[in-house]
Amino acid sequence: MRRPDQQTTTRPAPEATLGNGTGPAGPDAAPGTGPAAQPAAPGAGPDTPPAGARSAGPGEPSGPPAATGTPAGTPAARPGTAGTGTAGAGLTGFTGEPTAEGALAPYLRGQAAEFLRSLRLHHEYSAPADAGGHGAAEAARALRRAARRIGGSLHTFRAALDPHWADQLRGELAWLTGILAREHAYANRLARLVDALHLLSGPTLPAARGARAAGEAAGADAQGRAALGVGAARAAALLERRLTLARTRSHSAALQALGSSRFHAIADAVALLASEVPAPSGHAGRAAAASLLEPAELAEQRLLTAVAALPPDDTGPYNEAQDAAWHQARLLLRLHRYAHEVVLGGADPGLTAPGHALDLHRDAVEAAGAAAAAARTPRIAPATAYALGVLHADQRHGVESARAAFRETWPYATALAAP
Repeated sequence: MRRPDQQTTTRPAPEATLGNGTGPAGPDAAPGTGPAAQPAAPGAGPDTPPAGARSAGPGEPSGPPAATGTPAGTPAARPGTAGTGTAGAGLTGFTGEPTAEGALAPYLRGQAAEFLRSLRLHHEYSAPADAGGHGAAEAARALRRAARRIGGSLHTFRAALDPHWADQLRGELAWLTGILAREHAYANRLARLVDALHLLSGPTLPAARGARAAGEAAGADAQGRAALGVGAARAAALLERRLTLARTRSHSAALQALGSSRFHAIADAVALLASEVPAPSGHAGRAAAASLLEPAELAEQRLLTAVAALPPDDTGPYNEAQDAAWHQARLLLRLHRYAHEVVLGGADPGLTAPGHALDLHRDAVEAAGAAAAAARTPRIAPATAYALGVLHADQRHGVESARAAFRETWPYATALAAP
């Protein structure tokens, strides 16, 4: 158990009145992006408190769990940030520490109800009369948000549930959210790249980077502007062909998945979850269900460890080998946010800006990859390849900007001082 000066974001404050839900209310979630959302996150949306309300990324760490315990240099929260979370009104039904019966089960039932409601709306908006409207896209995003929260909670609080059931449902939800997120991700990526090309090929190019002489810079910029103006339209047309084809295929795959027996089995499992949460068996399982603080704090510690291990900010924007560490931090942040919602009954507003920065990082990385892949198309004109190269460089600098924004908004500033 942490000392009071080590409290971060997942342990309820002792003065909170939890039995009747009249204690200090947890903060409402601020809007975020995503993709990814969610987890997001391809694709992300606003995060709001659970228990029936819609929310925004199942994210699950790709690497092995970090060791428990507090590493040296674990930072304390900044004053005025999320470092002193209090129990929200959503934590009802218990008078002590949050339990699986008092906090996790209501949270999962609420997200399961949101999943089923979004599924019904998606079927209604996908009717031939409404096909292609914004209603179906919004319903699909809400469906992904609920599925990510269910999957993330099953991952974090696996020991407090039936492990076999939790692992099976979590894997199926990961498959579903991945299928549903692709179409939205391709659409956003195309819009991002076309808008960037329009800005880059405008009347003036961005200021030249580096320490070149003024005369050389002016001449190179004039020559680059002319070449970019010729190739930008062709580059945009090439990107539109490639990404529209990928989006169409993803849409067909999503429709096929939603009509498959595998998806119907997932919907049946979530419908059962809306009424009953399988309890663990054995003494160890019942002990884990008696308190959710340990797994929630473990999820938080994994996040702090991953952030402390991020590469320093002087490595430059073109080191693509470092992208994976940032993606992992984004997934761990999502898991921590969901654990915070379960234990404290609401989202942590101090993590909204860092989460948004990591979503932007993910979008910029994927957009840069799409530009680089298009530049490798055989037999394209040199002007088109040049425009795609400039676009790739612009997106990689967007990666650098997103990393800087994360470091500025991360509420545990001393964690980023680690080498």
